[in-house]
Amino acid sequence: MYGFPLDLDLSRLVGQFTTQFCVGAFDLQFSLGDFRFIVQGGLDLYRDGIVVATYRADAWPSHEFYSLLNTEVLSAFFPDDKTLVISFTNGLEARLLETSDQYESCQILVGKNNPTVYIV
Repeated sequence: MYGFPLDLDLSRLVGQFTTQFCVGAFDLQFSLGDFRFIVQGGLDLYRDGIVVATYRADAWPSHEFYSLLNTEVLSAFFPDDKTLVISFTNGLEARLLETSDQYESCQILVGKNNPTVYIV
């Protein structure tokens, strides 16, 4: 809806581990250090450039997403304002996608106490 905040500093994600992974009826949430991602839009999981799992809010995620648990972040960047790419040390790459011009696709919360909230 609003695009990813390209000025958001993602450098603190590097070296963090996926400590929590939550699945709801209409969202998927995961935590990486001080970052918490709440995804209602799209999240694709890649290995060697090939999609191995896809999440959309209208279906439960496949078991491949659990491979992100306790996995260290290698890099994170915005290739454009519609995509966030997070690469992990186990060879997986998560691509969060802004999928709607009308509805929120994702929220990013940064900080533990009184977090800064970014709406995508």
